[in-house]
Amino acid sequence: MAELCGLGAAASLRGDAEEPKQVTAEGSVLFLGGNEVKSSAVVKYSSAPPQAAFAWLQEKTDLKLPPANWLRESAKLGPAGTTVLGNNKKSTPFSSFGMAYDFIDSIGNDVDVVSDSENIKKLLKIPYSKSHVSMAVHRIGRTLLLDELDIQELFMRSSQTGDWTWLKEFYQRLIDQKWQRKKKSKEHWYQKAILSKFLYYSINGDGAAQPVPSSSKQHQEGAVPGESDEAGRASWPAPFEMPSSLSEDPGASNQGLKNDFVRNILWTFEDIHMLVGSNMPIFGGGRYPAVSLRLRDNNKPINVLTGIDYWLDNLICNVPELVMCFHVNGIVQKYEMIKTEDIPNLENSNFSTKVIKDIAQNILSFLKSNCTKEGHTYWLFKASGSDIVKLYDLTTLCEETEDKYQNPFTMPVAILLYKVACNMMLKKNQNKKHYGTIRTLLLNCLKLLDNGRHPQIIASANYMLSELFQLDEPKKEDNTDFPINGNSDESYSEEEEEMPDSDENGSYSNSSDPPDDNKAVAIIKSVGELSVPEKYKSVHRIRPSCAFPVCHGTEERCRLVLSYVLEGLKSVDSSVKKESDLPAADPSTPIPLKYEDESTSGGPECLEKQMALFLDKMGSFQKDKHSSQSGMIPGSWQYKMKLQLILKSSKAYYVLSDAAMILQKYGRALRYIKLALQCHDTYCCLSASMLPEVLVFLCQCLTLCGDIQLMLAQNANNRAAYLEEYNYQTKEDQEILHSLHRESSCQVFAWATDLSTDLECQLSVSCKCYEAAYEILLFSNLKKQNPEQHIQVLKRMGNIRNEIGVFYMNQAAAVQTERVVSKNVSTTEQQLWKKSFSCFEKGIQNFESIDDATNAALLLCNTGRLMRICAQAHCATEGDFKREFSPEEALYYNKAIDYYLKALRSLGKREMHPAVWDSVNWELSTTYFTMATLQQDYAPLSRKAQEQIEKEVSEAMMKSLKYCDVDTVSPRQPLCQYRAATIHHRLASMYHSCLRNQVGDEHLRKQHRVLADLHYSKAVRLFQLLKDAPCELLRVQLERVAFAEFQMASQNSSAGKLKTLFGALDIMAKTKCAFQLIRKELAAESEQISKDESSAESISPNESSTALNKEEVMKLLSIFESRMSFLLLQSIKLLTSTKKKIGGINEEEVALKTNKQVYSLLLRATANKSMTLLERIEVILNLLEQLSQNSEASNGGTQ
Repeated sequence: MAELCGLGAAASLRGDAEEPKQVTAEGSVLFLGGNEVKSSAVVKYSSAPPQAAFAWLQEKTDLKLPPANWLRESAKLGPAGTTVLGNNKKSTPFSSFGMAYDFIDSIGNDVDVVSDSENIKKLLKIPYSKSHVSMAVHRIGRTLLLDELDIQELFMRSSQTGDWTWLKEFYQRLIDQKWQRKKKSKEHWYQKAILSKFLYYSINGDGAAQPVPSSSKQHQEGAVPGESDEAGRASWPAPFEMPSSLSEDPGASNQGLKNDFVRNILWTFEDIHMLVGSNMPIFGGGRYPAVSLRLRDNNKPINVLTGIDYWLDNLICNVPELVMCFHVNGIVQKYEMIKTEDIPNLENSNFSTKVIKDIAQNILSFLKSNCTKEGHTYWLFKASGSDIVKLYDLTTLCEETEDKYQNPFTMPVAILLYKVACNMMLKKNQNKKHYGTIRTLLLNCLKLLDNGRHPQIIASANYMLSELFQLDEPKKEDNTDFPINGNSDESYSEEEEEMPDSDENGSYSNSSDPPDDNKAVAIIKSVGELSVPEKYKSVHRIRPSCAFPVCHGTEERCRLVLSYVLEGLKSVDSSVKKESDLPAADPSTPIPLKYEDESTSGGPECLEKQMALFLDKMGSFQKDKHSSQSGMIPGSWQYKMKLQLILKSSKAYYVLSDAAMILQKYGRALRYIKLALQCHDTYCCLSASMLPEVLVFLCQCLTLCGDIQLMLAQNANNRAAYLEEYNYQTKEDQEILHSLHRESSCQVFAWATDLSTDLECQLSVSCKCYEAAYEILLFSNLKKQNPEQHIQVLKRMGNIRNEIGVFYMNQAAAVQTERVVSKNVSTTEQQLWKKSFSCFEKGIQNFESIDDATNAALLLCNTGRLMRICAQAHCATEGDFKREFSPEEALYYNKAIDYYLKALRSLGKREMHPAVWDSVNWELSTTYFTMATLQQDYAPLSRKAQEQIEKEVSEAMMKSLKYCDVDTVSPRQPLCQYRAATIHHRLASMYHSCLRNQVGDEHLRKQHRVLADLHYSKAVRLFQLLKDAPCELLRVQLERVAFAEFQMASQNSSAGKLKTLFGALDIMAKTKCAFQLIRKELAAESEQISKDESSAESISPNESSTALNKEEVMKLLSIFESRMSFLLLQSIKLLTSTKKKIGGINEEEVALKTNKQVYSLLLRATANKSMTLLERIEVILNLLEQLSQNSEASNGGTQ
């Protein structure tokens, strides 16, 4: 379809109107009368055929005779042909809406005005014309929609139907007190008929110019006025009632909202962008690519109004030339060609294009500054012969007097707001800064609608509003991100409803106007003002409230979403007829939240059944058709919308639950996840099939529910507070729940969301939630598409199984400690072990299936601990003197060791997870140590030989040492050092004991002596590193002294004995550091006591600042004093005898003298029973000091 001026503008078909093909066309810049006016036109849509050349009519052709083809439908003339109105066809009341629906992308954004070309011409001619102007103005974003508001037509209708009486009264009171219908003259219809016949004659070829018999002519001409009248009247719809077809499709065109223009043109006039509808017939003229055809009476000169009319028509349609046919009394005289740019300079028709441009800019600014409320119907009115133009807000006037639905524009405006918002929503992901605009459009749309009449659009708009809020990630919206051309009535400050300058605000002078015409929003005092350049300026100061609301937290955002969802649900529910058998629930009464105590919940077995039922339901999902209790028809808009709204509410509750979980408000979190799952349950009841993303979301809900139940179990001390949170309900939640109960009982997930007071039950529920989530992923084959979800669920399953395993293990340990009388292991204990072991085993499988070596190692470690508890339970309880290390104990300890070794193998190397690695090593070392200690202390001599036991103890101790890391610096290092020192001490004691009890094999004795000495020295070295084990160090040193004494007993030579004695005394001297530590602790303790006494506070024994065992110290001190006394006496004896034999040796004399002195002091000190412990230690330290000085002197002398 070639279009105007050879621009090659292709036009899309009407069916593509939603996304019209963008037609590119060069805009023409015309230089007219020395004043440059920029004008360009792009045809967005055309239904006209390629231009045909027009027929030049012969002179003397009588246009009063109708041609043979008159009033037959002609593609070449389009709508202009089928009506006598020709190209001046009267506008339909909603023509701008029809165009707006078709070019929804342009509305609110880049187009300033949408209107019929006739309306635009009428506005631009206001300063030149005396005729009346009456137009409806609507604002959508920055776009103004202009439609003719035919007051005469309206009032004709009003007298018949009773509608619009308020406007009629208002009109008569303020504007035209003696209103009556003005009939059009015969001359008017005669001119119309001649023009129509001229156009039909001008269609080239097919015998078009043949006149028809005069009888036919009479008949046709008689029919014309009535026909036109009828057509005009029928174009007005009744005050809007929602017809059934429109309820299904808000864009339906049966309301006179069709775009029935031959052409839709995007016309840019200076800086004003207009979407214009035109029906002007355009012809090709042979050598002229496009011309418009006009008929003039030769006796009447062209006036300014006609000139402007012709010029604007050609500009809008981008037609470069005008062909004028002159007639006298219907007889063709001549043709004349006029270029479009010459039209303003025609004789009698001179006008300035610059002035027209100023008029256009002033009118647009005036309207934009005053038509500020989106969704309101404004009325621009100029009475015939008046110079004053007034603007009224009909919506406000209507609301003051009658129901707003008396305004026939209400519904088309609401639908347009809705459509523009829908269109922007489709592109919402491209640009989130439009969210504020979309929200404003929808809120304004909702203000216009009545729930009883338009439930579908209300539900849909509320759903879209809820969709604007992102629930998945918290947003910090910034006002600057949103466009500042907001469109709500809140977007403009109050003073902007009037003109910026006081002199332009103008009002009527009291003399000429009724005093109560304060109803006008704004007034142009004189049409002459419109010709003054930039007389009116559009000022938009917009409040930030038009921006998208900044939600200060997740909860606020979700609550907003839920408020919109609730409105949507109410709208859907109100449109579904209530079934008689539907339970009569009152939305204001809370629906009780079931709270079960453990006595009634039926325990884990009951849970298993519920779980099985649930999974069975989920599994059979595809087979069953689910139906709604409320009687909604599957596939209806109510059904589809309710599904969407329910899913949205479910997501909002999920996010609320997650947020409460982070805040550690676990009762609230459980309440929200309960609501989320109830929504989901209703969704399942309604939906015939489950989308994968809905199933994935269900998994997330169940997983979160599992997390919450686990946290409730771990925080049992706050149970009362959680219960209070859980039972609280907002009115909004009650109403949403009421809507859900219309469709389903909402009990499918009750097993998962009840708040139990029993710890075991809570842990079981948590585990079942994770298992349910896992099962859904399995049977719906969603595992591969959602690997992250799958891993998370398995991880949580492993974790909860560990928790339950530990719970049963601790219970078993508690039962064990209570078991005093009975000797055997109870069946209760065995049951608990089995449950615990089973949980650990499953947990390990979960972690291994996702290659989580660290957690698998931790569970293996816990299984090892369970085996150790089993071993402890099997120890005989018949009194320690008879007790032996049993084979059952050995079996379980060895099993424990196997699990710990598996844990180490699972980790592979320390770098994998140092903390877990160290922990497993420590547990393994402890197990070997415990086993060795029990074998050593309760040797199973009835089953094994002493040597065998010693060998096993030695091996176990060495393995314990292997896994006891004394070198790595860590918080556990002192423990490891203490453990290693104790192992060396025990091994040394064992070899010492072997040496005492062994007879015979000298080689073995020597080996034991060396090993005992080695382990004693290692034990001493490690105990010296520790600053908190003085008693242990002292005990080891005393054992070493006893070992020396034992060796001395088997020696015969005096020199050998003397050497051993000096060695033993040297060991004694080295215990000085242990005594210093003991003295320090005792001094600190006595200082603390004196401090407390001075402040008159009695101290209980438990509050003692030191962990020193005084009894132990006194016992060791007594032994130390007796051994020291013995050694000193022996040394004095030996030194005296050697002195007699050999004669005086200087060093030995010194030693003898020192030893005697020390011995004497020691005897005195031990004899004094009144000395305190601290004083005794001071004496010993003093004596050891003397001994060590002597030892150093003798060593120096020897060297």
